[in-house]
Amino acid sequence: MGPWRCLLLLPLLAVALRAQQQQFMEYVERRLTLLEERISQWHDQSSRYSTELRDFKNQVLGMLETAEKEREAMRSEAESAAVRVDRLEREVDYLETQNPAPPCVEVDETLMEKQVATAKQRKNEKYTKLTDCSDTIASVRAMKILKRFGSTSGLWTKDAAGNSEKIYVFDGTANDTVYVFPRMREFTLFSATRKAARIKLPYPWVGTGHLVYNGHLYYIRQQGSFQVIKFNLANKTVVDSSVFPAEEQIPVFGLSPFTYIEVAADEEGLWAIYATKEDEKNICLAKLDPTSLDIEQMWDTPCPRENAEGAFVVCGALHVVYNTRLPSRSRVQCVFDVSGTLAPEDASLVYFPKRYGSHSSMKYSPRERQIYAWDDGYQIIYRMEMKKKLEV
Repeated sequence: MGPWRCLLLLPLLAVALRAQQQQFMEYVERRLTLLEERISQWHDQSSRYSTELRDFKNQVLGMLETAEKEREAMRSEAESAAVRVDRLEREVDYLETQNPAPPCVEVDETLMEKQVATAKQRKNEKYTKLTDCSDTIASVRAMKILKRFGSTSGLWTKDAAGNSEKIYVFDGTANDTVYVFPRMREFTLFSATRKAARIKLPYPWVGTGHLVYNGHLYYIRQQGSFQVIKFNLANKTVVDSSVFPAEEQIPVFGLSPFTYIEVAADEEGLWAIYATKEDEKNICLAKLDPTSLDIEQMWDTPCPRENAEGAFVVCGALHVVYNTRLPSRSRVQCVFDVSGTLAPEDASLVYFPKRYGSHSSMKYSPRERQIYAWDDGYQIIYRMEMKKKLEV
């Protein structure tokens, strides 16, 4: 092959190379165009995903705000419902008080007359003391105001004989529910009865003269005549009941017209403070058997009912607390000692500190030597200074 043939092949090779180069460039351009389309598609998808994510985030935030508003609304409704439930409970308690359950035991009129006759035969007999207690009140050593709870009238107390620290609360002057707080601390701190245990009694109580003594509740029921009910606090059952053997009873305290019988406890045991139309000017006293509720002895005292607001017994001596129609300082102005050791005129005139109104109940604790008082809705403790009767 000569040189001239090589010269002829060169143009052909150049043409072939240009054709291949053109094809390669077209291929590259197609691939770049495809890549640009995919990049554009990725940008579109990324932008759409970002928009959807932003919309979802806004939707979730809106749902959270709605849920928070609904939670607040439900909390407000729950609080409103709790208030309505409390109001309904009070209304139901009031209706049950106005419509008490019918008695399950008929009162034996013959037995009642026999009890009255027996009690009258033993009236004003000399009392033989069961203990050597010879103390009397010298003064009020201290006063402690715990809180304001419940109605203007009521009763709060501990077990006068047992070692229990429970606090029993009778709110008002007529009901069938007793509130029980485990200790003094809980009673002081809790502001609502929802925190307390409740004992629903089989019969409604009246007045503020009830007593907790040695694991039993002695409370007053009125069903025509007045009855003393002995209720076991442990098993929530009625142990015994007795018609109080006194005819034509009247309110025992002139300033507390809702109380007809005051059951009290001291170092000697159980007592009942009452009044009748037979001697409507003065207060009467009776010694109770805590087991059978029988009346052991009865006395007519020289203590007047007029302006009396409460009473309690200490070492066998009745102490009557007096005030005025317009409340002032309460004072022990009449003392009647059933054993005759202390003459009324020799007793100390004991004044209580000035408070809010007048006492609706005063419960002496022989175990603690202090008085649990209810004064115009305030719960007060009076610590007493004692001394021997012979020193008076």
